[in-house]
Amino acid sequence: MTLFLQYAASGVATGCAFALVATGFVAIYRVTRVVNFAQGVFAVLAGMLAFSLLGWGVPHILAEFVAVVVAGVSGAAVGWVALGRRDTTPLASLIITLGLGIGSYAALILIWGDQPISFDGLKGNLLVGGVGMQAQYVMVICMTGVAFAALGWFFNRTYIGRGLTACSSNPRAARLVGIDVHAMGLVAFGLGGALGGLAGVLLTPLQPVAFNSDVGIAINGFAAAIFGGLLRPGAALIGALVLGVAEALVAGYGQASLQSGAALLIMLGIMVWRASRASVLTAEEDNA
Repeated sequence: MTLFLQYAASGVATGCAFALVATGFVAIYRVTRVVNFAQGVFAVLAGMLAFSLLGWGVPHILAEFVAVVVAGVSGAAVGWVALGRRDTTPLASLIITLGLGIGSYAALILIWGDQPISFDGLKGNLLVGGVGMQAQYVMVICMTGVAFAALGWFFNRTYIGRGLTACSSNPRAARLVGIDVHAMGLVAFGLGGALGGLAGVLLTPLQPVAFNSDVGIAINGFAAAIFGGLLRPGAALIGALVLGVAEALVAGYGQASLQSGAALLIMLGIMVWRASRASVLTAEEDNA
């Protein structure tokens, strides 16, 4: 039982990091209706940049903060390219993000090489509810909680946050009241980049990242985002926790190489469930 709880606890921590990536997907999709296939790159970029900054003697907190800011700026830059002109279709933007994500491999290899890298996180272990956890796992969980609380404040208490919410609810009405929907799309991409970057600096001490690690990160984040239909951050958090625990149990009791397969199966199951649920609701509306 203790072993099961330890696996579950580590899964909750990794699930929290997936939730940050998933929320980045949600933030971008709600405003722009674009699935950002470059979302995983922000996590890899932030993790590698933090590694370099720490190697240059920059303090931990400052190095990770700078890495997250750079990831956010990179997200806005990706949004600027992907959204392009104001009449660019979501499908065209999606393809552009996919191309930018693949193209980023060359830059990452040129700067950091093709070998996985990592850096030290918090040292030691903590006893939480009778279960031993690495201090870094506890850090991931706490920082995710702080991030979601900050997002709640941002969307409910700030003008920009309310503008993003308005654009996600009704872009046409938002335009009529003077909100620049295109600019809000860039803000959403920047926010998505920062969230991905935060996930990267939290995950890299636990899971070394390489230039192509964005694939696994993006798959897990997208699978979690699908749980909420790419529209609800809270549901994405729940989906990410389920996914993280499931992958931890698969790796603990089975093989770590099966983790990606588990993520894909869970994502497929969620999509089938949502499709069947939508069909039932449509049939009920037609009968009514």
